[in-house]
Amino acid sequence: MISRVRTPLAFVFAAAMPLVVAPLPASAADLPQVKMTKTNTVPACATPGRLMAFLNSRNGNVDGHFSTIAADYMRIGDELKIRWDIAFFQMLLETGNLTFKGDVKSNQNNFAGLGATGKHVPGESFADVATGVKAHLQHLLLYAGEHLDDPVAERTRKVQEWGVLTDWQKTLKGPINYEQVSKQWAPTSRRYARDISNIAESFYGSPCRAPDPNPELLALARPGAAPAQTSTASDPKVAMADAGASSSKPSGAELARRAVEEARKSGSFVRSGLGAEELVPQTDDAQTVSVGEPAQPEKAQAVKIINAAAPPADAVAAASAETEARRPADSAPVEPTKKTTKKIQTAALGSGTKSAVLPGITSKSTPTLSPSARPTCKVWTASYGGGHSVIIRARADRQDNYTVLDVNEGSEKREAAAYIAAYAKGGETVGEFTNPSQALDKAFELCPDG
Repeated sequence: MISRVRTPLAFVFAAAMPLVVAPLPASAADLPQVKMTKTNTVPACATPGRLMAFLNSRNGNVDGHFSTIAADYMRIGDELKIRWDIAFFQMLLETGNLTFKGDVKSNQNNFAGLGATGKHVPGESFADVATGVKAHLQHLLLYAGEHLDDPVAERTRKVQEWGVLTDWQKTLKGPINYEQVSKQWAPTSRRYARDISNIAESFYGSPCRAPDPNPELLALARPGAAPAQTSTASDPKVAMADAGASSSKPSGAELARRAVEEARKSGSFVRSGLGAEELVPQTDDAQTVSVGEPAQPEKAQAVKIINAAAPPADAVAAASAETEARRPADSAPVEPTKKTTKKIQTAALGSGTKSAVLPGITSKSTPTLSPSARPTCKVWTASYGGGHSVIIRARADRQDNYTVLDVNEGSEKREAAAYIAAYAKGGETVGEFTNPSQALDKAFELCPDG
């Protein structure tokens, strides 16, 4: 068996709120063929620099020994003509984002658990990172039906010589894809292919569209190639909804999807306008505020409040059709910054917190809604930069606030607790999800009016 380190996530809901939850979507069916073809290539945005940033967002203590591992996957994957991006995501799953908490240890350079059959059997070791990457990719090609003349791994050599996969491969029609490989690779796991797919979705949903933080890594993977031109994610355009265009109001979930899609097109995963109101861009007089979490016993990442309160009617009428460019929410952790303008908008606040007070900042009071116009609930989003999400419910000013908080895998509870302590006092976590889309769908199910 293959030794794997991962923490399966399940939906966790408060006992006070019994809910019926639909099963996770079977997105593993979207995994591509193992071998590259003219129509099956690695997306251009999957550069070593972006992949390393994605890895660091999931594991803040990656050993420097692995600082160029993504470049190795690209270089060797191109040579072997294999979809190395999916192999990279499988490596993250197998090694627990290079934490190596199972039988295989980091100094073995074994990124696929080759030869690790359980019961503390560590498996094979390889001389360096590149050799270990090649062993992983060759083993995948063996599963895909390719004969290898000189396999790096002894495990691969034995499986090929003994014809272990031959009968299974004969039952398959057409090119073999990663979903089929996953079922044979980890036959006792029902989630293996889905877990790989979720990691891929997390990367291609946002980090892949952010500016490449380390474009020079591309030269290591493809010597002689110029650094990839990266998007600066500037001037994202969000069309203002025409209030008179339709008599029916779109659902909150539909508005969320529109906002997410617009943000992804612009190169940022920032979501705006997640309520039942029309999609309204930010104006110079109403910008978002990036706020860090309070001091913790250990150094914590910054949390970015993504969508703020809806601007008053006069601000909406004067709003431009373009929004201010925002830094991607899931870039590398930095010290929190505070953007100040004439008006400050606040994120979802829990009971006992009337407004966000920032040192040295003054803000004008926001017009209050009449009791008849006040919504009973609202959906917010915030991010610590991770690919998983939790929903936090907090009540303030006679309104239930549901915050979809993007968190890092393995740190869900700590980051949720830090957010609640700082911005949602008295709140509670009512759900955990493997990606933001699932969390948004559930949030708008809990609060249809958004």
